[in-house]
Amino acid sequence: MKVYLGELEELVLLTIASLGDNAYGVSIQQDLEVRCSRSLTIGALHATIARLEEKGFLTSWLGGATSERGGRSKRFYEVTQAGKKAVTEAKLLRDELWQQAKLHLQP
Repeated sequence: MKVYLGELEELVLLTIASLGDNAYGVSIQQDLEVRCSRSLTIGALHATIARLEEKGFLTSWLGGATSERGGRSKRFYEVTQAGKKAVTEAKLLRDELWQQAKLHLQP
């Protein structure tokens, strides 16, 4: 069964991949807000991340506790092989559609 990505899911996967070892909730939220010029609540981000984990597209782990966070740990995220495949397939589909649309969008 083919699983499709929503726009926000795709953006979250790509952002996590681009942040590498620094991909945790707040850094993902801030990066998305800067790149997309739109507000994103931490709740909406966590709901999206939960869906991506359920689909097997992300994995997460807890980092060490830090004094800057009052002794709490950060949860870090990484794109899985299945997530890489899903985002690559989404790109290929978009590229194909852009190529076909160019024929009809030219003046």
